[in-house]
Order: sequence, then structure tokens, then C-alpha cells
Amino acid sequence: MFKPGSRIVARIAVPLLATVVTLLVPSAAVRAQATAASPAVRTPVVFVHGYNADPGVWGGLREDFKADGYTDAELFSFGYDTHRSVNEVLSGRLAAYVEDVKRRTGAARVDLVSHSFGSLVSRWYAKYDPAGPASVAHWVSLAGPNHGTATAWACALWDQACRDMTPGSYVQKGLASGDETPGDVRYATWWSDCDEVVNPDDSVPLAGATNNAAGCLAHNDFLGDDTVSRGVRAFLRS
Repeated sequence: MFKPGSRIVARIAVPLLATVVTLLVPSAAVRAQATAASPAVRTPVVFVHGYNADPGVWGGLREDFKADGYTDAELFSFGYDTHRSVNEVLSGRLAAYVEDVKRRTGAARVDLVSHSFGSLVSRWYAKYDPAGPASVAHWVSLAGPNHGTATAWACALWDQACRDMTPGSYVQKGLASGDETPGDVRYATWWSDCDEVVNPDDSVPLAGATNNAAGCLAHNDFLGDDTVSRGVRAFLRS
């Protein structure tokens, strides 16, 4: 037996119950959206240019990375005064730059891709900065004077960066001491037997790194060579 008004209550209660169920149980589309995996965030790449250069030299390689699916928000080019000291000034500035990249991207680590003199700056950071070893996933040196280059004597008299690049300098001794490739970092180098800037040619390879012969490339050709570009991008995926 229905009490007066019970049918009115029922007419209100049923739609209300349906609304509550709808709110509590998402639609199939919403469930699919919620369970779909988000794309993995790539490790940000920080490019470190060489002596007497600027971030613009990375234009071609950046385009190759973007063709691989990287976005501008994952590619960073560190710019700096290439006439300053590796250990006293530049590695610290790179450290601050990397920390900013990590804050902006939410990444715990970055990949460092360096050319020429930039290899010394990034390598000193990766070896000696307190946060360096834990902040670098991959380190790449393209035509880096990793054991010094005799060419640097031509400007060593008046330029600190040139002095840092000379064989046997304080920076060279510091980088060569102990483990050349320390920490939980994957290291790779690319070198050429036609490099007119890095002399001798075998200054580039490092003990413990994946060392790649690039064939007969001039010093700045590393920045635009397709084979080197493919090799670098494959290495960063390893």
C-alpha cells in the first residue's frame, strides 16, 4: 500500500540515483582516457658548443632530434663566454643551467652533447660538480680535445680557455686523474683523423667510453654530419 506522495518521491529518487551512479562510474571513454599510458618523457638534451662559437651551431642537430620526436621543450643549448676558465667559471655556470633545465622539465637527469672545447666544460661538470654524476645520463664529445691539443698553444698566451686546452694543463691533468669516465654515466666520443684543430687525433677517445671513428671529417663538420648525428641519437637511446 503506497503512502500519499510516495510515487512523487520515487520519480525524484530514480533519476537522482542514476545521476549518482553516472558520477561514480566513469563512461567507457573517460575510463579509456584515464588508463591510456602517457608518452614517456625523454631525457632533456643540453648542447654545449665549442670555442669561439655560440648555441646557433646546433641548428642542424636540433632539427635531427626534432625529426626523431623531441620537442623544443626537451632541447636546450647552453651559451657561454668561451674565453673563461673551465674549472673556475664555466663548469659552475653549466651546473646552474642544468639545474634550471631539471626544474623546468621535471627530469632528474639530462644528456650532455658537447663539441670541441665544450667537452672539457661538460666533462669537468660531470666529474667534479657535487650534483654532476647524478644529473647526467649520457655524455657525448664531438671532436673534444679531451687530452689536450697542441693547436691551443697558438692562443694560450692571452686566453684562459686556450690554456685549459693545452696538453698537460691543470684542467687536462684534473680530467685525466683517476677514472676518466666516472659515475653512473654513459660516455661516448666521436673523433676524426682529418681534424685540423684537435692534434693529436687520439686526444679525443677516453678510457671507459664508447669511442667512434668518424672517418675524414674536419673539426666543424661533426656538427652537420648525418652519420655522426645518427650515431649520437642512437647512443642517447641506449
